[in-house]
Amino acid sequence: MNRTAVSISIAFQWPIDLSRYDRTFLLTDREQEALETLVYAPSQVSTKAIEAREQLARLLTPLHDMLQVTEAAPHVYTGVRLRMLREMHRRQTAFWSWTTDEWLETIRIPKTQYPGQCFQYLLALGYLTHAVADIHAAGRIQQHSFTRKIFGQLLVDTAVNRVRDVLVQWGHKTDPQTLPNVVCDLLLMGKTPVLEELTLETFEQVRQSQSAGYVKDALSVVSRALVGLRILASPLPAPKYPGQGRYPISPHDDVPEQWAGWCRKWRETSTLAPRTRVSGYYILMKVGRWLASTHPECLDPARWTREIAAEFVAAVDRMQVGEWTVDYRCAPERLGKPLTAGAKNQYLVHVRRFFQDCQEWEWIPRHFDPRRSLATPRAIRACLLTNPRVIADDVWGKLLWAGLNLTLDDLPLPGYAAAVPREDRDPFYPLEMVRAIAVVWLFCGLRSNEVRRLRVGCIRWQRSAVPITGTVETLPKDAVCLLDIPTNKTKQAFTKPVDRVVGEAIALWEQARPPQPAAVDAKTGEVVDYLFSYRGCRLGEQYLNGTLIPVLGSKAGVPLRDARGNITSHRARSTIASMLYNAREPMTLFELQEWLGHRSPASTQFYAKITPTKLAKSYADAGYFERNRHMIEVLIDQDAIKSGAAAQGEPWRYFDLGHGYCTYDFFDQCPHRMACARCAFYLPKGSSQAQLLEAKANLQHMLQAIPLSEEERRAVEEGITAMEQLCERLADVPTPAGPTPRMLAADKKRSRPLLPMLRSPSTPD
Repeated sequence: MNRTAVSISIAFQWPIDLSRYDRTFLLTDREQEALETLVYAPSQVSTKAIEAREQLARLLTPLHDMLQVTEAAPHVYTGVRLRMLREMHRRQTAFWSWTTDEWLETIRIPKTQYPGQCFQYLLALGYLTHAVADIHAAGRIQQHSFTRKIFGQLLVDTAVNRVRDVLVQWGHKTDPQTLPNVVCDLLLMGKTPVLEELTLETFEQVRQSQSAGYVKDALSVVSRALVGLRILASPLPAPKYPGQGRYPISPHDDVPEQWAGWCRKWRETSTLAPRTRVSGYYILMKVGRWLASTHPECLDPARWTREIAAEFVAAVDRMQVGEWTVDYRCAPERLGKPLTAGAKNQYLVHVRRFFQDCQEWEWIPRHFDPRRSLATPRAIRACLLTNPRVIADDVWGKLLWAGLNLTLDDLPLPGYAAAVPREDRDPFYPLEMVRAIAVVWLFCGLRSNEVRRLRVGCIRWQRSAVPITGTVETLPKDAVCLLDIPTNKTKQAFTKPVDRVVGEAIALWEQARPPQPAAVDAKTGEVVDYLFSYRGCRLGEQYLNGTLIPVLGSKAGVPLRDARGNITSHRARSTIASMLYNAREPMTLFELQEWLGHRSPASTQFYAKITPTKLAKSYADAGYFERNRHMIEVLIDQDAIKSGAAAQGEPWRYFDLGHGYCTYDFFDQCPHRMACARCAFYLPKGSSQAQLLEAKANLQHMLQAIPLSEEERRAVEEGITAMEQLCERLADVPTPAGPTPRMLAADKKRSRPLLPMLRSPSTPD
């Protein structure tokens, strides 16, 4: 408590000291006669009326003192006094004994019966006597002016201004009426004008009172301001409205208490993340309904056997959407359809973990192994493929353009300011903050939770050229910047390089960011300054999917849904990872694993997918067809075909071997085709026959694909050594002419048989 608050606290006392009044409930006979006189006396200035007022001094004095505190005008005092006298005469009791309902009945009077503003002063009497705690129960009232009447203008305005100063510093644009009314409701409920005397119980009482809806909505903001003033230790928690949210109104409906008790015990003991724990708990509630219907004798987990586990796995495999639930919140068209493979796997994972924990903590004996008996079937696991939901390149390019060119006109405006001209309205978040959020989402490949948990100063610039280890290259200065990522669900805090546009956008926001209160990181327990914090509150969980992505989609002119589903914040992570994996100089799987912050490369495979274009290029570069087929040039002697010489056995097709020609018709089946043994079908290029062949004008050139064996392909790719091995293997294989290469090499003196002279039709014999 600061010095100003201490002085106010010491100076403030309850406006009326009720202990110095006679608060006897019953009226004496003389008081009853005096009441009748004042109520029905034709003149209030008669001697009889004056004597009656003297008889009622015990009741009129506190009324006069309380109205004097509120500075009521004389005509108002007259009307309020007459109303109080008539009600006491009607009830025949002093107002000290009235209940809250009797006070409210007294206060609710038609405005035409008494002077103006009697309503507020009658309500002030009930409030000052501690009979009426919720002033809104009597009807609509101006909280600010009423609170000033009770506590005084100086004390009330001091409290309101202290809260307003904190909120304005955080970036709030406070309404001149809303904030004073909210603070005044709290002061009235706490019965004090000193902020330091307010507690979270006071906030909760206002929330449960009959205050206006806008007051209840603003309570959390004011509570954060009191945390900033170091009056409260923590802000007001969010209200829990029954029936709202992701889960049904009562998860225990139709669930036997014996099974539900075990599930609650597990939920209170488990150390899983809160959201995972809640999801598992609701799945266990469905298991309880299934047990109540099929195996009511196994409501105790200790009575489960391998047979029951196998039956449950089969039931999950056949389960439909909405089955074993009491209030399933999904699209009506999905009800009754089979569960997806991912949903079935989650059911088995949570139940498997439940039994593993119960056995590990020695709550139940080990009758079966949950890891084997409740394992996900192979058929379901086969459907859990690594298929990233990548956004199409053209759509992603338009979203990038929209994020880099956001303007103030693109941002949505609060709905409550619809009546105000657009030029006089401001978006909920500043333009610099929205731009920074958009750039981080479009370029960094972060989870939505990681975006929300980034901290001030998370960008570090590389201000000098850095040599790359193991190479002679250097990374130019300011080519990239480094982004510090907080601890996530699978990895400790790490640093990743990002494009410089990210650092520039964050730097602009940090310059425009107003001072914000530090907050506790629920994952690490540290008190940190969140980067995306405004108006004393961190970026909302649904902002990316509910606001930013629709804004970018509207500006880019692209739909928010494609063939793979809705465009969500997490799909950007898959898109960026796949682009880095398919770049001209792609990141390796392990480099991408480190960049994404995964603990295992198996997780990275769910985000990186090779594009069909990249796959086609890699396939073409691999040269699969060329490696298994060899193209050889073929010469067709059309003269031999037309003259009929080919039909008489003369060669008409010549396979170009480079150093000569092969005239064997079935060259593609010859084992010596890649290492010609120069048999009788071989025609050297330097011979007269070859020269005569090449001189023919009507010679047709063609290409023929020749399939290669493994040894032949190796000879083509690896060179001399493989060729020598191929020749060695074929040394004793007969050639198409009959002799083997070894026989041909041994017979040095034998003259090579000559082919018949090539003749043209015009050549004489």
